[in-house]
Amino acid sequence: MKWAEITIKTTTEAVEAITNILYEQNVGGVSIEDPKDFKFQKKHEYDWDFVEEEIFNSGYDGVIIKTYITEERDVSDDIKIIKEKIDGLKEFGIDIGDAIVELSQVDEEDWANEWKNYYKPTKIGKKVVVKPTWEEYDLQDGDLIIELDPGMAFGTGTHETTSMCIQQLEKYVKEDSKVFDIGCGSGILAIAAAKLGAKEVLAVDLDEVAVKVSKENIELNNVEETVVAKHGNLMEVVNDKADIVVANIIADIIKILAKDIKNFMKEDAVFISSGIIHAKVEEVKEALIENGLEIIEVQTLGEWNAIVSKIK
Repeated sequence: MKWAEITIKTTTEAVEAITNILYEQNVGGVSIEDPKDFKFQKKHEYDWDFVEEEIFNSGYDGVIIKTYITEERDVSDDIKIIKEKIDGLKEFGIDIGDAIVELSQVDEEDWANEWKNYYKPTKIGKKVVVKPTWEEYDLQDGDLIIELDPGMAFGTGTHETTSMCIQQLEKYVKEDSKVFDIGCGSGILAIAAAKLGAKEVLAVDLDEVAVKVSKENIELNNVEETVVAKHGNLMEVVNDKADIVVANIIADIIKILAKDIKNFMKEDAVFISSGIIHAKVEEVKEALIENGLEIIEVQTLGEWNAIVSKIK
């Protein structure tokens, strides 16, 4: 099968938002080439592998996002919609940089092999290991394995925003924890919460494709009895309260969530929010504080921040 390869040249700030746009178009997978990710990805003795440095020698200083759409579809229509939505991100104050969108053709076999350059088993935090299904991994004492497929690359754990959320979940998840994952993407955070011992996990996303992918990954990791994935807005599909709410989205959406998030948190619950660039940290903190939350911790990794807060 022939696939249309769409290449987008942009900024680190715009990565998460553009990735969401692409998944809304029901693409066949997303890869992100960000030199800043490589620079700040700290290896330690438990890492299996990350990526070869040569992969980032693209000649472009910014971020390169690649995605794939089968040529059985009207690719020109998809390109038009993607361009319009990316341009619309400027209204949210997101720096999209060059926002160059390029189109080329690739064979399915070439695409499948290309994934293997980018996606290797990686240990996140102290316990969680994210690995592609085809890779071997020598299990270490205490490792918790999350299996993901390359076509489901959004939220693989190698991106700083996802990595920080997993590290925070390691701190706060207990055996009786109820966890809400808002904007679940691949479902990686919901699965991580279940693997860490949470009693009940709900993953929600406005994107039907993300929910479908999450459900597949939930089954792949045998956590169906603990994790449920639902399509819709948090306020529409949830009428309960959690011990932990985690949202790996973007700063402007977190600011909107801050207005109502307390309604979904138990008295001693924590809200883990990530996907926040440096320039937006103070804005998000102010929004959380204005809505009755207290900042516990601000974690920084590379160009990104995660904020942990609780009800005052």
